[in-house]
Amino acid sequence: MTDRQKKIREEMMKIAGEYISREANRNNLITVTDASISPDLKQLTIFVSVYPNDNEQGALAFLKRHRNDFRSFVKQRISFKVLPFVDFKIDEGEKNRQRIDEILRGEE
Repeated sequence: MTDRQKKIREEMMKIAGEYISREANRNNLITVTDASISPDLKQLTIFVSVYPNDNEQGALAFLKRHRNDFRSFVKQRISFKVLPFVDFKIDEGEKNRQRIDEILRGEE
């Protein structure tokens, strides 16, 4: 990953966190855990975790429905030659890490 990709990734995670905290309802806790950007800077995937886990699909549906609003939010904060296509996904790695922590603590 180039320095430019790293900077964009970090900034997009910060902006996504701001957007989610402003727009999402307070019934779920949606946390930006990671982001991935393609080498050509045209594809961006933002990974999130949702608490409680039962509401993951509803939260993910909300984020996907508001992708265009999020892109407009990004345009106001960063200037891109070409604004990347944004997708949101549940961070399965984070879920697995939490499950391992539960097992190690004996909370199965």
